[in-house]
Amino acid sequence: MTRVVELRSDTFTLPTDSMRRAMAAAEVGDDVWDEDPTIHRLQERAAEMVGKEASLFVPSGTMGNLCALLSHTESGQEVLVEGESHIFHSEVAGASVVGGLQLRALETPDGRLQPEQVRAAIREPDIHQPATGLLCLENTHNRRGGTCISPAQTQALCEVAHAAGFPVHLDGARVFNAAVALDVDVRQLTGPVDSVMFCLSKGLSAPVGSMLAGSTAFIERARRWRKLLGGGMRQAGVLAAAGLCALDEMVGRLADDHRNARRLAEGLQGLPGIAIDLARVETNMVFGDCQPPLTAAAFRDGQTLVRRARASRDWLADGEASYRVEGRTAEGGVGKHQQAAEHLPVTAGVGENPGR
Repeated sequence: MTRVVELRSDTFTLPTDSMRRAMAAAEVGDDVWDEDPTIHRLQERAAEMVGKEASLFVPSGTMGNLCALLSHTESGQEVLVEGESHIFHSEVAGASVVGGLQLRALETPDGRLQPEQVRAAIREPDIHQPATGLLCLENTHNRRGGTCISPAQTQALCEVAHAAGFPVHLDGARVFNAAVALDVDVRQLTGPVDSVMFCLSKGLSAPVGSMLAGSTAFIERARRWRKLLGGGMRQAGVLAAAGLCALDEMVGRLADDHRNARRLAEGLQGLPGIAIDLARVETNMVFGDCQPPLTAAAFRDGQTLVRRARASRDWLADGEASYRVEGRTAEGGVGKHQQAAEHLPVTAGVGENPGR
């Protein structure tokens, strides 16, 4: 039987055995009434880890980001975001639909906004224009291939925003990957920002959930927005128990994912028709360009035909494939995937990109 090595995304991770045991034994209450003790423990632990006063458990990172934007801003304001950011591309315009906010995309080659770029984008007082109300960062940056923003870069960007009188939110869905890759305490990346969202359900392997952290007053506002958005849950401690395991047990092994991603990139990089910039492989993501005569569709179809291994992947644009590597079953699969790719028919026929 063919073994599938799931490399499309670290969102496909499965809960560990210890998570399943903790979920079964979790002490629970009604979290909408703020009475779930396991949720309380998770929120206290998460806030402590990222150096904030308080945190809030939310069902998804998208909801966490939206709660943050709504809590920081007023309707009619403008939010500065990186041009390929998840908030801009992949959150169905929630900030505009729900919050009446305008998103302004600032382009970069690698997901790292520059202080002078942000400074130049700040609106002057003008009756014809929206006021700049928030800056959003993304670390690591998904669509830019898992690139990291350093503590110094984060601090410099926050100084620009704070000097202009508006806050900074960090979409830190994979911020622990960034901390591990940069070999810094995660609080060096989260301390300068006013709020941070991070996911429990990606490389940390919990089944559901993200955390939103900030000041106590900010989290109280976010709690009301979570309720409005339908994110209040009852006996959510069952999920929080897995989240506690994720924070206590899984952060330290993210370095394994990064090593496996580097190994995969190095193995694919030398193959004809595949172009991978190894300098951009900073964390657990590998982005490659399929070059003529090889097409992305042919690359996909060729791997399906090779029975030595079969892997799944994510498609971002014509000719581009991405991989996200996550731990427990990936290491052996990376080697098998390299072997399969070496046997691809690199002159296979042209096909359509299947989309995302």
